[in-house]
Amino acid sequence: MTHRVGYAPGVYDLFHVGHLNILRHARSQCDYLVAGVVSDEMALQAKGKAPVIPLTERLEIVRSVRFVDAAFVETVPDKLETWQQVRFDVIFKGDDWQGTSKGDKLERDFATVGVEVIYFPYTVHTSSTLLRQALDGLANSA
Repeated sequence: MTHRVGYAPGVYDLFHVGHLNILRHARSQCDYLVAGVVSDEMALQAKGKAPVIPLTERLEIVRSVRFVDAAFVETVPDKLETWQQVRFDVIFKGDDWQGTSKGDKLERDFATVGVEVIYFPYTVHTSSTLLRQALDGLANSA
């Protein structure tokens, strides 16, 4: 019997129900789930903003979710390099990546090592970006 290891990378800033749904859904598709928590530096590089919640706290929150078997700090932008460290069989991404150049590259890269890419519906109505904007709005009106 094969043991299927899944990998669910994310910043997981301002943890919300969309994050929980991704982790729950990911865990249902594998035997062992590793959540990749993106470092502050990587998040800043990718999104142009540092996370609100510090890495150590984001890691502790994600590690405490019952669907997560292990949490890993992601410090390099190259997912294949991360794969060499974690050795997962399937990677989970939001469907906002599907059909994009970065999603196509991810699929091509992982095809070379036999890793399946599974896309999950992106939680449009709840995102850390929207929560951050709402918090900024509250802070500016105070």
